[in-house]
Amino acid sequence: MSKDTFLRGALILTVAGIVVKLIGSVNRILLSRLLGGEGIGLYQMAYPIYLLALSISSAGIPVAISIIVAEKVALGDWRGANRVFRISLVVLAATGVVFTLLLWFGAGWLIEHQFVRDARAYYAIAALAPAIFFVTVLSSYRGYFQGLQMMTPTAISQIVEQLFRVVTMILLAYLLLPSGLEFAAAGASFGAAPGAAAGLLILVYFFWRKRPEFQARMDGQPPSRPESGLSIIGRIARLALPVSLANIMLPLVSNIDLLIVPARLEVAGYTVEQSTELFGYLTGMAVPLVNMATILTASLAASLVPAVSEAFALRNLHHVYQRTATAMRIANLITIPSFVGMWLLARPISLMLFGTPNADSSIAILALGIFLLGIHQVTTGVLQGLGRTAVPVINMLVSAGFKVVLGWTLTAMPALGIKGAAWATNADFGVAALLNMYFVYRYVGFAIDVKDTLRTSFAAAVMGGAVLLTYHEVMALLTHNTLATLAAVVIGGTVYGLVQLVTGGVTQRDIERVPRVGAQLAAILRALRLLRS
Repeated sequence: MSKDTFLRGALILTVAGIVVKLIGSVNRILLSRLLGGEGIGLYQMAYPIYLLALSISSAGIPVAISIIVAEKVALGDWRGANRVFRISLVVLAATGVVFTLLLWFGAGWLIEHQFVRDARAYYAIAALAPAIFFVTVLSSYRGYFQGLQMMTPTAISQIVEQLFRVVTMILLAYLLLPSGLEFAAAGASFGAAPGAAAGLLILVYFFWRKRPEFQARMDGQPPSRPESGLSIIGRIARLALPVSLANIMLPLVSNIDLLIVPARLEVAGYTVEQSTELFGYLTGMAVPLVNMATILTASLAASLVPAVSEAFALRNLHHVYQRTATAMRIANLITIPSFVGMWLLARPISLMLFGTPNADSSIAILALGIFLLGIHQVTTGVLQGLGRTAVPVINMLVSAGFKVVLGWTLTAMPALGIKGAAWATNADFGVAALLNMYFVYRYVGFAIDVKDTLRTSFAAAVMGGAVLLTYHEVMALLTHNTLATLAAVVIGGTVYGLVQLVTGGVTQRDIERVPRVGAQLAAILRALRLLRS
C-alpha cells in the first residue's frame, strides 16, 4: 500500500459524504412538505430508537474489523484477514436478526409503556426493523474493505444506499398518505431497508469482483496456524465496544442540550417560546453547519484508522508519525479558513440558508468548533488506528462533563443566554481535542506544528479581509445577500489559496499529492509561477 493511500481514501469518502448530505437535504425538504410537521414528528419518534438499536448491534464493528484486517494484511496474513471478515459476517448476521426481531416485536411494548407517547408511531417503529439486519451485515463488508484501504466500495455503497433510501421514502410516503398520516410516516421509515439492501448489494458485487485477487494472495501465502474464532470475536468486541459507546454518547450529548438549554434559558429570563426558538437556532442551524464543514476531517479520520493500524503493525512508528502529521496539516488547511469565514459571515450565511439572520450569534461562536472538532476527529482516527479505542471515549466523557457544567452555568446568565450554550459546546470539542492531542503525543510523539499553523492562520486572516471587503462591496452594488455571500466565499477562497502558495504554506509536493489531478494542477501553477518547489 502506498503511504498516500489514506489521502486518496479520504478524498473519496469526502466526495461521497458531500453527495450523501446533498441527497439527504433534498429528502428533508420533500418529506417535510409531504408529511408536514405532524408526520415528521411521527417519523422522528421512531428514528432515534432505530439509531440506538444500530449503535448497540453494529456501531464500532467496522472500525474494529478495519483495524484487525489492516494489521493482518500488513503482516502478509491474507488468510487471517479473510477469516476475520467471515467470522464477523456470521456474528453480525446473527446480531442483525436478533435486533431486527427485538425492534419488530418491541414496537408495541414501547407504545404500551409510554416510552413513545403517540400510539400512531407504532407503524413507523416496526417499519424500521428490517433495515437493522441489512445495515448490520453491510457494516462487516465496509469494515473489511476499509481495512484493505479500499474506500471506493464504501463510498459508492453510501451514495447508492442514500439514493435508494430517499426514493423509497418519498414514494411510499406519497402512496400511503391517503391511508393516513401514520402509514405515510411508516412508509418513509421503511425506506431505510431497501436503501441498506442496495448498499449491501454494491459491496457484495465489489467483494466478488475482487475475490480472485484475494484468493490468489491467500494461495501464495505459506501455511500458518489460523487464529481461533473466539480470539477474533473477543478482539473485535474489545475494539468495537468503546467505539459503540462513543456513537451512543453522541445522541446522549444532544439530549443533554435538550434537557439543559431550554430550561436554563428560561432561568435567564426568556419565555418558553423564545427558549425553543433560540434552541432551534443552535441545534438545528449552527450545529449542522459545523458538521457539514468537517466532512473532510471525518473522512480523514476514517481513512487514517487502517493506515495507522497498518504502519503500527509493522512497528513503523515513523510512518505513523508521518501520516498523523499529514492528516493534521490537511485538517488545519481546511478548518482554520472555514472557521474564519463562517465567523465573519455568520449573519449573511444565516439569512442565505435559513431565511433568518437570528442564528448569527450561535453560528459565529460555533465557527470555532470547526477547528476544534477537526482536531478531535483526526486524533480519534489516530488513536483508534493504534488500537487505543477506549481513550477517545474516556476523553469524550470528560469533555461532556465540562459541557454540562458550563452549559448549566453560562446559559442561565442573561448576558449570554444561547451564546453560553454555544460556548459550552465549543468547550466540549476543545477539551476532547486537547485530551486526544495529549495521548497522540504520548503514543506517537506528534505535536501540532506551531509555525505551519501560524502561517495558515495568517493566510486565513488575509482571506477574512477579502471576504468582508467583497461582501460589503457586492451588497452596496446589488443589495442581494445571497450573491454577496457567495461572491465573498469564492473571492475569499481564491485569496486564501494564493496567500498559501506565495508564503509556502502549500508546496509543489502538496499539490502533486492531491489524488487524480495533482500533477496537472501543479504544472498549471508552475506555469503561472505561483508554486514553490
